[in-house]
Amino acid sequence: MGKKLWYAVALFGLLTCSAGLVSGGGQHADTKVRFQTSDRCLACHNGIVTPSGEDVSIGFDWRSSVMANSSRDPYWQGSVRRESIDHPESVAAIEDECSVCHMPITRFEAKLEGRKGQIFSHLAFDQDKKDNAKAEDGVTCSVCHQIANEKLGTAESFNGGFVVNPPASRSEHPEYGPFAVEAGRQRIMHTSSAGFRPTEGAHIRDSALCGTCHTLKTKALGPGGKDIGSLPEQMPYPEWLHSDYREKQSCQSCHMPEIPGQVPITAVLGVPRQGAHQHTFVAGNFFMLRMLNLHRNDLSVTALPTELTAQAERTIAFLQSQAARIGIRSVETVSDRVQVQVLVQNLTGHKMPTAYPSRRAWLHVTIRDARDNKVFESGALHADGSIEGNDNDADPTQFEPHYREITSSDQVQIYEPILKDAAGHVTTGLLSAVGYLKDNRLLPSGFKKETAEADIAVVGDAVEDPNFTDAGSVVRYSVSTGGAQGPFHVEAELWYQPIGFRWAHNLGAYKAAEPQRFVGYYESMSTATAVLLTRAEAKSDETARK
Repeated sequence: MGKKLWYAVALFGLLTCSAGLVSGGGQHADTKVRFQTSDRCLACHNGIVTPSGEDVSIGFDWRSSVMANSSRDPYWQGSVRRESIDHPESVAAIEDECSVCHMPITRFEAKLEGRKGQIFSHLAFDQDKKDNAKAEDGVTCSVCHQIANEKLGTAESFNGGFVVNPPASRSEHPEYGPFAVEAGRQRIMHTSSAGFRPTEGAHIRDSALCGTCHTLKTKALGPGGKDIGSLPEQMPYPEWLHSDYREKQSCQSCHMPEIPGQVPITAVLGVPRQGAHQHTFVAGNFFMLRMLNLHRNDLSVTALPTELTAQAERTIAFLQSQAARIGIRSVETVSDRVQVQVLVQNLTGHKMPTAYPSRRAWLHVTIRDARDNKVFESGALHADGSIEGNDNDADPTQFEPHYREITSSDQVQIYEPILKDAAGHVTTGLLSAVGYLKDNRLLPSGFKKETAEADIAVVGDAVEDPNFTDAGSVVRYSVSTGGAQGPFHVEAELWYQPIGFRWAHNLGAYKAAEPQRFVGYYESMSTATAVLLTRAEAKSDETARK
């Protein structure tokens, strides 16, 4: 169904429902209800167009985001199954913990009833759409908009520890937004949504609200499910707190771009608002958006193909314009060697890449002689998604160190986290990991590695590298010319991959349906796993020959 037809049908149904409720024909909301699914929101919060004609419909933007598809994510499903196989005695606890931020409605309601959250009992969603609707809806509207201004920014709020208060009275569920809504317009939403009332709450724009789910420490499990420590798995919010950005930009200001000018936030009697934000939730996972689109029928995806394509393209544009900057500081020919200095700078408010540790960025550097023959290359991307010269892609027990200087093509500078288990071995098992062997992800402005707390610390040789700071990472290349003649042309590129080759292929050893399905998906679209973020080029100055 196209957008216009869908909107007309949904709006007609909404207004009919609303009229019945206003006239007394509807029923009061069940006081046990804590959340509603997005279908109750989309009719009013779509059909929104700026004065310049841009469609900024909240519902359509949201449903093509990774947030809306958190429960459909095949990598998440495969990874949870892998952890359950690795730790069979802890299956119930694993599903409970992993559903906190990916299936928040069903997990929250289970917690209220003294039960643990479940994941696989809700799959496949199409088997019972009615019973599985709340699980399928992912991080839906009434989750974020019901989070109360309590405990935000504290450790107690992390790992999805947000507070949703019960209604003060029957049919009075506050849903927070940044704007004051006059009483008459409040009644429209209150009646049409079965008891959810729009309520002004400035905390909806507080980064600490995002930090509730985007600060995640996972418990490490030993034999028999024994607690053997914890892993700071995802730390975007603490990283942001340790940067200059805490005084300049919130999470929402980057990931929910502000709409220029005035625009209503609802298509039904909406009042033009200054400072409204898009609900695109642009971030870093263009690859998952493409995968959801390609396998939409298998994964019960409801966003239209055009919406997911647009969201993936929007994500890539966001990354290429706001993630990082690269520059070549110098190119010199010294005797029979070309010496290059490459500077990479992080433009984001947290480490780059950040969040889930499958993500990596790396330098691809190529040097050509005066005849355009390739003299040197480091960091080439293979068609299967692996990186030439990366020890970890070739051998899961090894990894590339942090480099200050690169002298051969089998060395590659990769900005990444490498996890370690209790024995100090490399692992991609989150619940087996107790810490990091390497974390040289690019630092945001103001992030002082000397004062960073343990959960966000730099790990490995980058700690002592004087050229790895919040001002950027400088990598030297010293390469033999092999007798070739200059001037030499240098190209330096920074590439990014949301799910690295090793993180994907380590699931291949698990013969359950979900890991095998994801590996098949990954291999079928491996050429699209990475994107070029930024590039620079320069030529050697022949007059500088020494």
